[in-house]
Amino acid sequence: MTVTTITHPTAVTTRPVRPAKSAVSVGESVRQSFSMAYRGVLKIRHNPEQLFDVTFQPIIFTLMFTYIFGGAVSGNVHDYLPVIIPGILVQTVVMTSIVTGTQLREDMDKGVFDRFRSLPIARISPLAGALLADVIRYLIATVLTVTVGIAMGWRPDALGVVVSGVLILVCSFAVSWIFALMGCLMSKASAVQGVSMMIMFPLTFISNAFVPVETMPGWLQAFVKVNPVSHLVSAVRDLTSTGHIGMHLVWSLVGAAAITAVFAPLAVRAYMRNV
Repeated sequence: MTVTTITHPTAVTTRPVRPAKSAVSVGESVRQSFSMAYRGVLKIRHNPEQLFDVTFQPIIFTLMFTYIFGGAVSGNVHDYLPVIIPGILVQTVVMTSIVTGTQLREDMDKGVFDRFRSLPIARISPLAGALLADVIRYLIATVLTVTVGIAMGWRPDALGVVVSGVLILVCSFAVSWIFALMGCLMSKASAVQGVSMMIMFPLTFISNAFVPVETMPGWLQAFVKVNPVSHLVSAVRDLTSTGHIGMHLVWSLVGAAAITAVFAPLAVRAYMRNV
């Protein structure tokens, strides 16, 4: 008798293959970035204490520096206003961009970006949206500083104020990419804030923002003259005093473009590794 053994094929368990995520177009990425920016604006509305730095700092710094240094530098407060207000304007808005990296790190630590990863959106849109939302903070700081200056007797060129405001917003947005990179690389929000302040304080104070360059030692003048903050302050002074568009404005835009070209790809790459 012949015995026939029938063997059944071994069942192979396979994991379901998820369909590949379709590429998001540039237009969709931009739209999603602005949607994320709107989320950031809503976040500010529900947590108004986030605006304390851009509301109180311009007022306190403008009053303090004007009345402390006005008589010593320009002889009186009124003559010092065209010097100090552009300096305070640049310092306040640029320093405000530090918060970008700090809040980005906090969101990553809370797992916010982990939830974004599961959504069918461009991976870059949460990062770009966070930076775009902070432009609202820069705008508030700019308007408050100009308002306080006018209340103290500063009489700038109206069109120059508008152009200089746009220039500061563009440059601050560019600088925020530096702090976004720090937020992606560092492990704690406190570390991001500490390192950022250590970088920005020398750049803003070792500039022509508060005192004339001629009063500084020669070796320090060499640094101040190439400091990008000095170029931005000089551009704002030219615009608000006479409406003049000079080389300082050109150098400020070139510097903003260079910073964005270098740090934006680095920040995006570091962000992609985190999410």
